[in-house]
Amino acid sequence: MNKHKPIKAIDLFAGVGGSSAGAVAAGVEVLAAIDCWGLAKKTYKDNFPNVRFVKQKCEDVRMGELKKKIDKVDLIIASPECTSHTCAKGNAPRSEKSRRTAFQVVRFAKAFMPRWIVIENVVHMRSWKKYKSWLQDIRNLGYEVREQVINAADHGVPQSRRRLFILCDREKTPQSVEPTIKKRKTAASIIDRNGHFNFSPLRKKNRAAATLSRANRAIRVVGKKTAFLIVYYGSDAAGGWQRTRVPLRTLTTLDRFGYVRPKKKKKGYEMRMLQVPEIRAAMGFPAKHGLNHGTRREKIKLLGNAVCPPVMKAVIRTLIGGNVR
Repeated sequence: MNKHKPIKAIDLFAGVGGSSAGAVAAGVEVLAAIDCWGLAKKTYKDNFPNVRFVKQKCEDVRMGELKKKIDKVDLIIASPECTSHTCAKGNAPRSEKSRRTAFQVVRFAKAFMPRWIVIENVVHMRSWKKYKSWLQDIRNLGYEVREQVINAADHGVPQSRRRLFILCDREKTPQSVEPTIKKRKTAASIIDRNGHFNFSPLRKKNRAAATLSRANRAIRVVGKKTAFLIVYYGSDAAGGWQRTRVPLRTLTTLDRFGYVRPKKKKKGYEMRMLQVPEIRAAMGFPAKHGLNHGTRREKIKLLGNAVCPPVMKAVIRTLIGGNVR
């Protein structure tokens, strides 16, 4: 393939555009993005106005019509639904229909037969009973496949976020994706200390007892002069808190992190939840990536569902190698 010829891609389950942002940073031209959430479409189009956005479920897309609008595709990027794979769902019922959205990757691959495919999902996808047969369907199309768990913290994202990436190439075995940084960024690097966000007293009336218990455990360890983060949701052997001098723990679709610091001139502590600009930075999105639609909760959900752009950039550059322009 001509090194100067642009690599063209489709982004399936595109969401807020994390994969597309990473692909563009890697030198790829994204032709189309597909997602059924209206809020995702509005946000995506703000950031990628020249990309054709198809607001449909992938399974409802009429391939013939799409192929008339989009001819040749070199790369498919896909992040099938992960809710029914993740351990964060606890003992809640799983949806096999949700899990089977992964087979849309096979359907699109059959239609376009791109040289490359990148699939992202939670690590627990590998325990899905259909996982091996689904992966074999991809191999049967002629792809060499590499499965790799990648931590976003190894690629300049200030968050410890482990995700499964499946790299597929029709011409050769994909190489392993190596870390792109030597020193990991910390949670402290994304916290806004410029007074843009309001705090409230930690020990105020009606503060949840569980929150105070988390804070007390942290203070016993870090002392009375050090800021820290309270961590909500999920099984937590770490006691419901973390230091700021390490990468943020995994962001989810929920409002999960409270920042606690000693008061400057008075005794005691004050706290606030991390805000959308901080969460955006913790996902590795640039500040210019617009989030202009939806409520605060919806923006957090958009970001929590996203792929970290620096990770996708590293994955695509490794996969397509010298073919990138």
